[in-house]
Amino acid sequence: MIYRSLGLLLLLSCFTLLPATAQEVIYSPFNKIDFRTGSFSVVGNVGDRTYTYRGSAEGYYLDAYDDRMEHLATVILDFLPRKAFGVEFYTYADKILLLYQRNDGRDIVQYGVTLDEMGRMAHKPKELDRVDAGFVGGRNGRYNYAVSKNKEHIAVYATGVKVDEMDLRVVWLDDQLQKQSSSQVTFTTDNRMDVGEAITGDDGKFFISAYTPNGSRGYADQVWLLSLPVGGTTLTQVELPIGELYAAGLYMKVDKADGKLYVGGFYSDKKNGHFEGIIYSYYDITAEEFKEFKAIPFSDNLRAATGERNKKRAFNDFKVKELVVKNDGGFVMIAEDFFISTRTGYSSGFGYYSWYYPTMASSVREYNYGDIISISCDGNGKPEWTKFIRKFQYSQEDGGIFSSYGLVNTGGAIGFLYNDFSMNSSRVRVASLDIEGNINTKTLGVEVINNTDWLPRSGKQISSNEYLVPCLKRNQICFGKVVF
Repeated sequence: MIYRSLGLLLLLSCFTLLPATAQEVIYSPFNKIDFRTGSFSVVGNVGDRTYTYRGSAEGYYLDAYDDRMEHLATVILDFLPRKAFGVEFYTYADKILLLYQRNDGRDIVQYGVTLDEMGRMAHKPKELDRVDAGFVGGRNGRYNYAVSKNKEHIAVYATGVKVDEMDLRVVWLDDQLQKQSSSQVTFTTDNRMDVGEAITGDDGKFFISAYTPNGSRGYADQVWLLSLPVGGTTLTQVELPIGELYAAGLYMKVDKADGKLYVGGFYSDKKNGHFEGIIYSYYDITAEEFKEFKAIPFSDNLRAATGERNKKRAFNDFKVKELVVKNDGGFVMIAEDFFISTRTGYSSGFGYYSWYYPTMASSVREYNYGDIISISCDGNGKPEWTKFIRKFQYSQEDGGIFSSYGLVNTGGAIGFLYNDFSMNSSRVRVASLDIEGNINTKTLGVEVINNTDWLPRSGKQISSNEYLVPCLKRNQICFGKVVF
């Protein structure tokens, strides 16, 4: 088991049943793409336009659509270098911020450019920072981004880890791509360490986790939350009080409403043992300390409900994906069953989506995504209910691009959009979960699928009731807007 990095934490005061039947699915026109070498993403809404991105050996493009997904324009991003990487878009009411990187000799260089609501450059690309490639692990290394929820602060950061020491460089930008400050600091431990991804608070404060993986499964026997204010020169380091436990899959994010950073994950009582339960805590940003740490063991009934033959191993492949914090201080932890296996011997074509990634290799990587589990606990850490969304998704040599799910939050509602496929058929499902643990699952009608293969986890929510999904059809791509 590999220790998971920091990721998404969904903070809601409450949530109710999401309508499981979409009112409408609207498709954009198709464009040609080589999905094995090309790139694509949902950019989002700017003004009255919806933007998507696609890149290939022929060039990089933004496609603009109206509310009905009718094509309005294609913007050629001819300023992007041919081997650009780390391409990310952040949308605002009247502009798009585009960040990208390229190699320049021994350096990795970070650039940024502002596009107006029509996709036109407001200024030439700016060099924001550069770092020696050796700092981030060679030419395959890169900067990472952490953007505050209000999008007023963008932290461009690079980490260089050498055994028990981490060098951290952070450059803070505002929403005009103006450099606010930069810092370079060091953190050391007594053992081999690694770091997770980072998050940025609405005041620009930068947070990143560090941990010491232990044993063959890489569970952490020590976990720290490191923080750095804008322009700070010293890291504040606070250790998560896991005691004699081993942690895995921790997720954190700041809630600006109450000044807390919530934590959720799994734990084991042995460095190479099985998952025994879940961890829950929160970090008080003002007091700079963790509070309300809870280690909640799995019950025998819950282990049995997984359907696994080996009850002790029942949760070992689950990864925490979201944590919903409730008004009473309780929470709903959402995790997904996922593992990668290897098949030796030729077995190309084994799976519904195998056409997209054919292989003649003697060793084939298999991506297995299983059930989604939701565990609800009250403010005292007492389990209330546990529910499963049952699914099985299997594919080969594709990184699991068709698997997992897209999260839909309509502001007081939560749901999951995912492919439900076997070896010879597939359908798109929408499952909703309410505060009492009731699940409602529906299949999107055959008439809305349009003979396309959906990629829900690569989608993005673009408004309070719209989710935009890339859809492949052999060597073509379009985008399907699901209106709830």
